[in-house]
Amino acid sequence: MKTRIVRNPKILAGKPVIAGTRIPVALILNLLAHGQTIGEIVGDYPDLTAADVKAAVEYAQHTVEKTYSPATSTLHEISHRRRH
Repeated sequence: MKTRIVRNPKILAGKPVIAGTRIPVALILNLLAHGQTIGEIVGDYPDLTAADVKAAVEYAQHTVEKTYSPATSTLHEISHRRRH
């Protein structure tokens, strides 16, 4: 996954993209969220492979898990409750 997804401040302001392209991970996730299949995405974006699309999903999963680890989530919930 790490070699398929890259971040470079000179490409799309550092947003994660598929290596060798200017196709952001967020675009792939948006297409999947709106019902496109991996096959349709690969058909619409010939520079992508099915493995690239899967790597985008894995990247998102890893990012969410890293951002919202159990310790972080608990602290966020406590902080949120105190403000409301």
